[in-house]
Amino acid sequence: MDASSPEYAALVAEGYTFDGPAITLGALVQGEDAIESAQVRLPLAMMNRHGLIAGATGTGKTRTLQGMAEALSDAGVPVFVTDIKGDLSGMAREGEPKDFIATRAADIGQEWEPRAYPMEFYALGAPDLSAGIPLRTTVTDFGPLLMAKVLGLTDIQESALGLVFHWADTNGLALLDLKDLRAVIQHLTSDEGKAELKGIGGVSSQTAGVLLREIANLQAQGGDEFFGEPAFDTMDLLRTTPEGRGVISALELPDLISRPQLFSTFLMWLLADLFADLPEVGDADRPRLVFFFDEAHLLFADASKEFLQQVVQTVRLIRSKGVGIFFCTQTPKDVPADVLGQLGSRVQHALRAFTPDDAKAMKATARTFPNSPYDLEEVLTTMGIGEAVVTVLSDRGAPTPVAWTRLCAPRGLMDPAPAGVIADTVKASTLSARYGQDVDRESAHELLAARAEKAAAAAAEKEEAAGQGGQRDDARAGSGSPSRSRSGSRAERSGVEKVLESAPVRDFARTAGREIGRSVMRSILGVLKR
Repeated sequence: MDASSPEYAALVAEGYTFDGPAITLGALVQGEDAIESAQVRLPLAMMNRHGLIAGATGTGKTRTLQGMAEALSDAGVPVFVTDIKGDLSGMAREGEPKDFIATRAADIGQEWEPRAYPMEFYALGAPDLSAGIPLRTTVTDFGPLLMAKVLGLTDIQESALGLVFHWADTNGLALLDLKDLRAVIQHLTSDEGKAELKGIGGVSSQTAGVLLREIANLQAQGGDEFFGEPAFDTMDLLRTTPEGRGVISALELPDLISRPQLFSTFLMWLLADLFADLPEVGDADRPRLVFFFDEAHLLFADASKEFLQQVVQTVRLIRSKGVGIFFCTQTPKDVPADVLGQLGSRVQHALRAFTPDDAKAMKATARTFPNSPYDLEEVLTTMGIGEAVVTVLSDRGAPTPVAWTRLCAPRGLMDPAPAGVIADTVKASTLSARYGQDVDRESAHELLAARAEKAAAAAAEKEEAAGQGGQRDDARAGSGSPSRSRSGSRAERSGVEKVLESAPVRDFARTAGREIGRSVMRSILGVLKR
């Protein structure tokens, strides 16, 4: 069948007609024209099967992401987006009517009207609320696997870090921020700490040195702003307005380039935390949340085999919790094959083939689509801005016909929001009061410092007592009247008192009541839920 024939247009129109609710992506392109009768849609029930938005720079990926986020919000589905360049913040304001928008809307049969969308703006540990509501989590909740990814650790170093987390958990030492993690590592490499670890392993001084240096580097990148309290409750992402529109949560990432691993790994923590909190819903008529992961290649760069396995497992299992994930990147090769195989929907914008590597990537991309009458290698280099090759899962779970699609124009502003919009939105948000103020409660750093102080005081007291005892013994020896029974009794009482007043015993007494009954559940990415 010829892709430019009326028969193929009818096949596409039928293939993208669904019984349940769906969002409209655009209309089929044949030649220079869009076929208004062949609308290309994506069923909401299949959006938890995940998807991919890909294409070269400047082909319209960001506007595709914006249009999908707006359509989901209109359908009552909350959305989370990463706003790399600030371009998506404009959704908070109505779009501006322009000639090219009117032309496109008329071409594809879109009923376009300017519309502002309900938004929340977030920033990673932002000290200034004008940048966004601060997103923080504790080091304990983040878990050793994700922390190892952020720190760029080897397998051996990752194993040592896991031992540090385990010891802190079992000893009731909360790792709230990076200074807590540093304090625990320093303690475990001290003489007292090595003795405590003797039964379960140890951390070499060389490995501890690497961990401490990498933590210092993370602190220099602003990690102290991100790790701490109040920890963000990911359930706040699943909100709708009183009118039933889904809230679009935008994580503003203007300085992504300075700490890409922290940003990308944090997003995986969000997914892991959602997975741990949400109950199973099975196959619903619409998702609870759709998560758009822009610059997805950063997540997989320099990732360990274990980390990749956990990402694959998260993608595979979180759909049963009603969460859909869309990875946005330049080429499908940026996403590992095991992850790519889990993505049911593809929106592929144009690719460039300027080098042999580009040509190879384009051929590989073409092979990821179902059979179609298109010469995809040619189509992928000739599509215009705002056009894409699309295939999704139908409401029956089968791939839809491949369709060269002219995509809908977003209704919100397609530029960064005007100055002051983000700050005003944050100020008006009910979440600002909950997350806007730092909290620094007693944790591992303070407890270990207190323990060290007590140990030092006890040692000084012991030394002083030994000196005084020596003076008394000399005096008794001179008088010829030693009192062995009284001396022995005092020594016995002193030994009991020292045991009761020792740092380990007093720390245990202080934390035992708090820790009894505590149940520890780690999600698939090592996230600790309390």
